[in-house]
Amino acid sequence: MGFIAEGNTLNWDDAQKHVAYIKEHGIIQFLHIYNNNKDRMNDQFKWGDEVEYILVRKDKETGETKLSLRSHEILDILLIQEKKDPNNCEFLWRPEYGRFMVEGTPGKPYVGLGRQLLSIEDSLVKRRQEVVKYLKQDEHILTFAAYPRMGTKNFTNPPGETRGKVAESQFLPDTVINPHFRFSTLTANIRQRRGKNVSINIPMFRDTNTPAYLDHQTYVSPSKSATDPYNQPYNIYMDAMGFGMGNCCLQTTFQLSNIEEARSVYDQLAVLSPLFLSLTASSSIFKGYLSDIDVRWTVISQSVDDRTDEELGVKPLNQSKMVINKSRYDSIDSYISRGSSLRSEYNDLNLVYDKDIYKQLIDGGIDELLAKHYAHLFIRDPLVIYSDKITIDDAKNADHFENIQSTNWQTVRFKPPPPHSDIGWRVEFRPMEVQLTDFENAAFIVFVSIILKAISDLKLNFYIPISKVDENMKTAHTRNSINVGKFYFRKSLNGSSPNTGNVENEYELMTINEIFNGKGNDDFVGLIRIIKDYITSCKFDDETNTLLSKYLSFISKRASGELLTMSSWTRKFVDSHPDYLHDSVVSQKIQDDLIQASVDIVEGRRKEPQLLGDF
Repeated sequence: MGFIAEGNTLNWDDAQKHVAYIKEHGIIQFLHIYNNNKDRMNDQFKWGDEVEYILVRKDKETGETKLSLRSHEILDILLIQEKKDPNNCEFLWRPEYGRFMVEGTPGKPYVGLGRQLLSIEDSLVKRRQEVVKYLKQDEHILTFAAYPRMGTKNFTNPPGETRGKVAESQFLPDTVINPHFRFSTLTANIRQRRGKNVSINIPMFRDTNTPAYLDHQTYVSPSKSATDPYNQPYNIYMDAMGFGMGNCCLQTTFQLSNIEEARSVYDQLAVLSPLFLSLTASSSIFKGYLSDIDVRWTVISQSVDDRTDEELGVKPLNQSKMVINKSRYDSIDSYISRGSSLRSEYNDLNLVYDKDIYKQLIDGGIDELLAKHYAHLFIRDPLVIYSDKITIDDAKNADHFENIQSTNWQTVRFKPPPPHSDIGWRVEFRPMEVQLTDFENAAFIVFVSIILKAISDLKLNFYIPISKVDENMKTAHTRNSINVGKFYFRKSLNGSSPNTGNVENEYELMTINEIFNGKGNDDFVGLIRIIKDYITSCKFDDETNTLLSKYLSFISKRASGELLTMSSWTRKFVDSHPDYLHDSVVSQKIQDDLIQASVDIVEGRRKEPQLLGDF
């Protein structure tokens, strides 16, 4: 969830008085970090993963499954060991936005590749078991990307009243929000800065009996401005941060050897982000309706969109400095590598950035690309300000920098070293949806770790214009994009980009199957073949090679369509359910059966060859 501290948080009326100060000193803090670490070299390859879980509870009398709002109670127990001996914990546990969520990471980073890869799946299994120890008899822990009936009547246990003071949502009670004050402050301040509730709108799946205005609980603004939903047909409308930040993801973070390697890897992973979003698609039901998208990303993006009408371009600029073209949760807007493969033509978006911040960075010795990157991030306001942490030592702290850095939730994040730490320059890979089983999550964690090392060691070049990456993000959202979508991708992945010639000749539209499994000829062999060859060059032992072959085979079959994504499997489950009326409604009974089937799959009582094959 990002930067969490203890202290008193300010409401938006009080917080905005300190915005300019926080921004200025956030950049000063970054400049201290940069100057202390810019020449840092030869850091060890260390990395880790973050997995988010949800808790559900089945009512013994009714058989209905609801979200269990007890994660903070379980987290208090899980944190006891860390408080006793923080340097010797097998796992680290952190709060997430929802009172039904918990995040687990390895206690110490993985180091290198090789036999280390054999421990990833075991770590995930043990993490799940660690939480299970503290569940009640009728509770389960699931790695579900999006809870299907979030926002329907009485979807939590215990139930709560809607239209609370924090979210003011007509669908979500404030009781779904983690009790840590950071989360409620973030929720309220996004709404207050924006001047109204967030407005999340996604297309509904149009089945044979789906009425045009099925989701009739649509907010109608008195102004009926273009940014408000108003009688939109085949639309699913949601109105609170919890609809997005209550979703779960799978993330990986990598420490690279130096700043230049980290900048290069950041760029290459940004291009891969839409592809992995499509590969891991796990979210097809929102607010009890089948949607026409397969992933959660846009829901989260809209759920934390704090832009005012002026920043959205709906009203002329008066109080705001600039029109901002994206939410603060979105894909990146610029590449930052200083390597020879980056052509200026690839940075083809009209980058919106704060000119004063840019000058402050340039005057501080930062190069143009990195200065624009951070000047772009700092167009956002800090949303959670701690009253007792405003005046701090900029040479020793990074609180103001992290306040804005950690609330730019983009597909990849470039992470400087923390002050006075042995941690180096890092890159966080953020687009993947969490998978149902530990095997699937382990496969993607391992695959990303290997492809990242291959990027550096083989000098792989995935660059395409960043506008095409944005188009790929849109494609990744579409229903069954893994099989029917076409994504822009480079024709040749080796070597530097040519400095001349039309960049449009460097890429073309390909399917996910072609990108990962190749085109059946030597002109484009696909990412799986490249990774297999790279693994061979690494000379791993037989046991490691056997496991990696298993993971690669699974991902290859997912990319080819032989195995279904969780989104596609979920759609098939709903479509074949005897209670489904082909009207896009996912009833309580359908959801109960879906969750029970998922629990049975995770616990080994149910085989689903369409989803997992013989893995």
